Amino acid sequence: MEETTVTDQPEATIRKPSAGEEEEVKNSSTGSEDGCKLPAVEDVVLTQPGLGVTTTTITTITQTGGQWSTGLFNVCGDKTTCLLGALVPCCLDISLAHQYGECLCLPLLPGSTFAIRVGIRERYKIQGSVCEDWTAVYCCYPLAVCQMIREMKRRMKTQTYHVSTALECS
Repeated sequence: MEETTVTDQPEATIRKPSAGEEEEVKNSSTGSEDGCKLPAVEDVVLTQPGLGVTTTTITTITQTGGQWSTGLFNVCGDKTTCLLGALVPCCLDISLAHQYGECLCLPLLPGSTFAIRVGIRERYKIQGSVCEDWTAVYCCYPLAVCQMIREMKRRMKTQTYHVSTALECS
């Protein structure tokens, strides 16, 4: 996803009359029909000075597609997650909600782990179905939570943010 914002502010400009226009101004300032002298009129245009052109680019690179990076029963890959999943899966579920960007109270709601699993699969475009997600969460709850934590850890590592701002003075 790339988003670019360009803000262009005009610079100060002053336009002075050219030589031909100057003659016209002098001739018109010599006098009027009743003999009164009129001051010369200059054609000056002023605009406020700006800061220049500011460009901001934000680039997000996220690994998407394919299968889950680890299997449901691949518990030995991350021993800390495996231990927490075996002893206190509800605490691991709270950590998962936090990593996913949701409220820490979300795991207290019925069906929330299932919703997060579907959301992870949709966010990272992981192949599968809602039926598979339901089966994993409701038949193998601790293993499903461990798998989702491992997936979030791996996917978040590959996410890169690059912000650059360029200011061109005018």
